[in-house]
Amino acid sequence: MSVPAAVSPGTDAETLAADRELIAAVHAALAEHAEPERAPAMQTYMRSSMPYLGLRAPVLARALRPVLAERRLPDAEVWAATARALWREAAYREERYAAIALTGHRHYRAFQTPAALPLYEEMIVTGRWWDVVDEVAIRRVGPILRAYPAELTPVMLRWSRDEDLWRRRTSIICQIAFRDEIDLDLLRAAIDANLAEKDFFVRKAIGWALRQHARIDPDEVRRFVAARADRMSPLSRREALKHL
Repeated sequence: MSVPAAVSPGTDAETLAADRELIAAVHAALAEHAEPERAPAMQTYMRSSMPYLGLRAPVLARALRPVLAERRLPDAEVWAATARALWREAAYREERYAAIALTGHRHYRAFQTPAALPLYEEMIVTGRWWDVVDEVAIRRVGPILRAYPAELTPVMLRWSRDEDLWRRRTSIICQIAFRDEIDLDLLRAAIDANLAEKDFFVRKAIGWALRQHARIDPDEVRRFVAARADRMSPLSRREALKHL
């Protein structure tokens, strides 16, 4: 399995409001800091059909910091359109990382509402790989769920039963940073809906989410795993109990 290539760029209504100057500045910053000699190994490691520019994570963060800080987008429409355009038109994987970074910049905290969910859902279902899905699930979808549980909980329950495995993975791991604020009923429901799943990324997500909650309530995790011993995969069980 490999990461899909970029969606073909287009001028649909969702990206017409994009700030093209900011997008150009992002592209220029990434090109300036690129390390082409690193790119093939990074692409191979990530099993990506989309090429890399060769920017290590700290270098990428440094390259984007001044660009995102200096040009502030005026409203949620332009913000979402610019992130979508960066994402959809990406020729290199770091440009998709930049789109995610843009969505999470401190300038746009007020835009982290249920209205942003379609943008993040697009990133999840078209990104289709753990490096982008996990970042969006935990650092974008998760905080919106925490702030707007009445609106997001039904969505995560639907995603837990969705045909798309990356929506399902998101429903399982979106609360990983919640600690004692976790909605255990939602976590249990998301896991139970996927116990029969054979895909590695879903099974790993189950174990990861339980292992994280074991830091807060190890007895609950032991009980949960024991009650499903005949249905939970060895991978999920091993990951869940790893530190217990």
